[in-house]
Amino acid sequence: MAAGESRRGGSLKNILFVCSQNRLRSPTAEQVFADHPGIEVGSAGTNHDADNPLSHELIEWADLIFAMERTHRNKLQKRFRSALNGKRIVVLDIPDDYAFMDPDLVALLKARMARYLPPAEATS
Repeated sequence: MAAGESRRGGSLKNILFVCSQNRLRSPTAEQVFADHPGIEVGSAGTNHDADNPLSHELIEWADLIFAMERTHRNKLQKRFRSALNGKRIVVLDIPDDYAFMDPDLVALLKARMARYLPPAEATS
């Protein structure tokens, strides 16, 4: 399978979720949207000691980047300006107040992401 192609043969959009430590918010987002049709997801943290630290390769892989807070967007723009190459960074405004897979966090992510995701395929 070629990069950027889905198992169903269509084109995929690569979405990267970013928070500070990559321990709570962005991994939750990655898990929540992992099976959404039409996208591939990943997550990373802006801190050097994050579980999965942000890298130029991840930025280049992403078609669209979602930062949990404005501080994450600012760090991205300062540290990875050349890799961003004009890519869109959307700030979700989700504070660091939630545990991993917290139902309130999941609901908030789904609500904030709805307008950016391709429609889910109808199931019969």
